[in-house]
Amino acid sequence: QVQLVESGGGLVQPGGSLRLSCAASGGIRDIKSMGWYLQAPGKQRELVAMAGTGGSPNYADSVKGRFTITRDRNRNRVYLQFNSRKPEDTAVYYCYATILLNTEWRNYWGQGTQVTVSS
Repeated sequence: QVQLVESGGGLVQPGGSLRLSCAASGGIRDIKSMGWYLQAPGKQRELVAMAGTGGSPNYADSVKGRFTITRDRNRNRVYLQFNSRKPEDTAVYYCYATILLNTEWRNYWGQGTQVTVSS
């Protein structure tokens, strides 16, 4: 049973840094991509950043230059580093991965971690 477990959210003040972590486990043969989505109150879930198997990561325009995604392929983990936190970053952040089990690629979501940026 595949699990994506996020950690690192909470209530934080504007400015400064924060790092979210996601660990994938459970019968994984390979991972094609890992990344992060966010869902703000009353809005649809949207892509924040995605790291594939090669090339540069993809970022939403709203976070370019402030957020950094890194992927540890050996440990099946992905991280999202926030810099210069803003109140509009407040959302539930979901880890996402495309994972190979046996012979089938499937998409998985974590349970989400709440990030609230407020003074």
